[in-house]
Amino acid sequence: MLKTVIVDDEINALEALEWKLNRYIDDIEIIKCNDPKEAINTIDREKPDLVFLDIEMPEMDGFTLLQQLSYTNFDLIFTTAHDEFALKAIKVSAIDYLLKPVDKDELITSVQKVRVSRKENVIEDKLQSLFSNLKRKNDKISIAADGKISLFDRDDIVMLKADKSYTTVHLSDKRTLLVTKTLKEVEKKFNYPEFFRVHASYLVNMNHVKEFSKKDGDVLTLINNLEASVSRNKKNELLERFF
Repeated sequence: MLKTVIVDDEINALEALEWKLNRYIDDIEIIKCNDPKEAINTIDREKPDLVFLDIEMPEMDGFTLLQQLSYTNFDLIFTTAHDEFALKAIKVSAIDYLLKPVDKDELITSVQKVRVSRKENVIEDKLQSLFSNLKRKNDKISIAADGKISLFDRDDIVMLKADKSYTTVHLSDKRTLLVTKTLKEVEKKFNYPEFFRVHASYLVNMNHVKEFSKKDGDVLTLINNLEASVSRNKKNELLERFF
């Protein structure tokens, strides 16, 4: 019996897919969800073999829903009315991608792929790839400056320096961005192990540190000849990271 969860905010689409599965697919148990938050709880609780997931939902899209799951040991088939999501679906290793209204023959073929997948025990590799891709996507840091919002990889950012009610972001390509928020406000986006607040005025990416010097006060030297002061109460914690 293939335990299956269908997630779609459109009731008509949800019921249409349920009808086709019951009519054309043998040995299947179906659980319906038309609310993405409810779907997260249902998937984590029921631990299905297969999830049909709508991509476009107003409260939470399918890709966001996947990132919030605790249970991930299932095969995934995306459903959507818009084919522009096809490439993104492939990148997160969905086993298939069906356009609405779902075609009977394509549905049968997709479910057969799931059965083969489970029989060959390739599901773990597929889901590991899916969640690794989602995690990489989620690792982007957004910074609003100069009238636009830019996305950066963590390693693009060398250091942040406080300047009263502003923050200067120093990038690895030597550019700087001026953010109209305090460092305390901006720091919330940098909750990653490589970023360390070494001083009230400095948040640094430890991957870009070149040297720690005790001359003229404790100072870190980073790439691009950037320097950051180290406060007395942060010094011991900093040295523990080095050793």
